[in-house]
Amino acid sequence: MSKTLLVCDCLGSQMVDSTGLSNATGLSCSRVFTGLCTTQIESAAKAIADGDVIIACQQEAPHFAELAEELEVDAPQFIDIRDRAGWTADTVSTTPKIAALIADAMLPEPSYRSVDIVSEGTCLIIGDADIALSAADRLADTLSLTVLLAPGSEIVPSSAYDTIAGTLKYASGTIGQFEIQIDGFQQSLVGGRGTPGLSDPKDGALSECDIILDLSGATPLFPAHDKRDGYLRVDPKSQPAVAQAIYDASQLVGAFEKPLYVRVEPTLCAHSRAEKPACSNCLNVCPTGAIISAGEHVSIDPMICAGCGACAAVCPSGAITYDMPTPDHIFRRINTLATSYRAAGGEGSTLLVHDDHGAEMISLAARHGQGLPAHVIPMEVSALSGFGHAEMLAALASGFSYVDILLGPKTERDALDPQLDLALAIAPGKVALLDITDPDALSDHLFAATQTPAIGAPILPLGTRRQVARLSAKALNPTSDMIKLPAGAPYGAVVVDTDACTLCLACVSLCPSGALGDNPDLPQLRFQEDACLQCGLCTNVCPEKAITLAPQFDLTDAAYTQKVINEEEPFACVECGNLFGVKSTVEKIMEKLAGNHSMFASPAASRMIQMCDGCRINAQYHSENNPFAGKERPRPRTSDDYFSKRKDH
Repeated sequence: MSKTLLVCDCLGSQMVDSTGLSNATGLSCSRVFTGLCTTQIESAAKAIADGDVIIACQQEAPHFAELAEELEVDAPQFIDIRDRAGWTADTVSTTPKIAALIADAMLPEPSYRSVDIVSEGTCLIIGDADIALSAADRLADTLSLTVLLAPGSEIVPSSAYDTIAGTLKYASGTIGQFEIQIDGFQQSLVGGRGTPGLSDPKDGALSECDIILDLSGATPLFPAHDKRDGYLRVDPKSQPAVAQAIYDASQLVGAFEKPLYVRVEPTLCAHSRAEKPACSNCLNVCPTGAIISAGEHVSIDPMICAGCGACAAVCPSGAITYDMPTPDHIFRRINTLATSYRAAGGEGSTLLVHDDHGAEMISLAARHGQGLPAHVIPMEVSALSGFGHAEMLAALASGFSYVDILLGPKTERDALDPQLDLALAIAPGKVALLDITDPDALSDHLFAATQTPAIGAPILPLGTRRQVARLSAKALNPTSDMIKLPAGAPYGAVVVDTDACTLCLACVSLCPSGALGDNPDLPQLRFQEDACLQCGLCTNVCPEKAITLAPQFDLTDAAYTQKVINEEEPFACVECGNLFGVKSTVEKIMEKLAGNHSMFASPAASRMIQMCDGCRINAQYHSENNPFAGKERPRPRTSDDYFSKRKDH
């Protein structure tokens, strides 16, 4: 049974073409209602009871969900077309845009992984006595509390919670599993009359807790502290903020689902090889410190990871991929929006990527201002920092004229800015970051932007992020063979100084992606540009410092094949004639060692330098004064030996 789309013009405040939407989406559309959530609620109730209905109104979703509960049926699906499309000052038809938004909402939502975290409510409160003890009094009935005051503070015992003095030196972990270390630790001595005494100070006291309420106003205990679950830090001078933090702390008791935001494939990681450093992109951009070096690859603590997606955006090999949602789902959404808009007759669209903060701005702009232009299609994502150059290019190559990314207050710019530079190197002037906080200013900017045609032959973005980026770059630059990229780009070539290179092939043995290769039959160094991650391992491991990186995009088919970047004449073994090694290298060794070193003083010893492995071993074994030779082998015994021995007796 096909789904039915219920549409409403919200008291005539938006234009909705029911017939056009039905033709564009393939759904059976209802007539255009005017007050579906009020005066025409009976029609909504009947459609909900019949099932397989989609209501084109996200704003009144709680009202319709409550109605479904009363009818004892499943709640319908909801799509927002009013704030994102219908409420606009644009006079152009919004039907193509609404059709694209409906097609996007109809995509099946992928399942997400998570792990359970348990918080039993043990809470550490840090701060001055007046504010910390006041907060403890309010939380004593909900949480198991310990108040940490500064050394020298007067401790007034309380039966509702523990009060200690000391300095918090170290904290790690997340909600349900914080570990802390306190220096100068002192606790009150129970008993006696008057002000209780304190125990002797003790450094290095260790403890654990589930929640930390930091009212000290001092330096945060964690990087990106607002992203650390269970760590509540506010300005102690702001009473509303303190009150909100106290309330939030009271809610952090029980079992919680912690999303597992990213997947890691260690075998693809180009972090290090043979203790030589290479790629550290993810380590450099992780705001929470959840990523650490673990030998030849990196390790991500899923409990600390806040899901910003920056690591996945900058990972050159695909060893780290965002999982909420996956890159495949993002590419599918981008293509669905572009193709649906185009199929419904839309032209010259702009993709506006935003997070939940941006969604609120769009809603305010629609209700109180001009809203969004009809050609601007919003796409909400959970992690703006994870929308990297591959996604930007995929949107342009799928049929969008421009890509605007509306920044939020929590967006990690350290990762997003280099991704923007990389995208602009491939598609100049087509991508922008909008650092706009005023809804009216957002509308003004979007309405003032000049529309230009999109790509003539859109692509279907399938494959890995690297594959999609390369495919998009070729589609966006059909007449170019080579694009120069900014430093740090994950695509490019290696440039070898052939005069310095000795073809030792150390770079080949350690290349994590297989971009560098050799020829087992000839002394050659080969390179395949498509596979190169520009991780820098080859430059770090080269003993002659003969390798440099050249960030670029070779858009020809030559990028997919191996080419020889250095080769020399092989040397023929003086004994058997088999080719081995490099002629120039053997000659240099002969020049330096033959007759000049005690081990190669004689012509016979020097001649071994010019032999292959097999001949060298054979010559060494049969040489005079061979240090590896044993005593002369005894003569084999015969029957005569036994007979002669018997005669002697």
